[in-house]
Amino acid sequence: MNAWERFKKRFIPTSGNDLGSVEEACFWKVDMHSHLLPAVDDGVKDPEQTLTCLRQMMGWGIERIITTPHVSRDWYPNSSTVLREGQAQLQALADANDLPIQIDVAAEYMLDEFFPDLLNTDDLLTFGTERYLLVETGWAAAPQQLEDILFRIQTRGYTPVLAHPERYTYYHGDDASLARIRDVGCLFQLNWLSLTGRYGNKVRSQAQRILKNNWVDFIGSDLHRPEDLPALGSLFSLSDYDLLRSQPLRNASLLIP
Repeated sequence: MNAWERFKKRFIPTSGNDLGSVEEACFWKVDMHSHLLPAVDDGVKDPEQTLTCLRQMMGWGIERIITTPHVSRDWYPNSSTVLREGQAQLQALADANDLPIQIDVAAEYMLDEFFPDLLNTDDLLTFGTERYLLVETGWAAAPQQLEDILFRIQTRGYTPVLAHPERYTYYHGDDASLARIRDVGCLFQLNWLSLTGRYGNKVRSQAQRILKNNWVDFIGSDLHRPEDLPALGSLFSLSDYDLLRSQPLRNASLLIP
């Protein structure tokens, strides 16, 4: 019996309605947005919480996790060195618990006034051969000179990916601004929690608009804690789940043979 078969026998029920029975529900295979390094940001607090999340994600069919801690000078001034060390510890944790999953680390970068320093020194954690760079903007107001920042990211050889564009209230109903961001070469990552209503009906409606526009390049859990898991599992019974299959998702391209 190989490691995957042992895992399924231990953690994936063969019948019943609990979340673990929805094997292969995550047809995209790779989760590229989560907060599963313990105690580095507002994500999981300890290794046991991480293990709970890993087991459930594997039960849904996730084969690789690229976890993405926050990096922002004011709130979470995580360094690339610390996050790489955390990745090694997390992979060792999974291996020690007989979880056959590949774990890597990137980051979710706040486009604050300190971000250009990281960009100029190439001190950035990316994923994929295209050097995808996951970025987020502030919540209060639309970012100033966003197109200029995206251009500078691209000239340094990175491919920008905007995290959860459906959650920024200043873009709600503003398809023109989002279309412009895509036109200048920025990809979009949708939170699957947004489709479940976890962040409210307005965010869910915006997520559905983005889906209907076929603007979802990556789907990500943005998983922060085990308490998120029931809401994540509710996606699989929604009509929006079927619409995900029509999106130009790039997640599976991140699988490493």
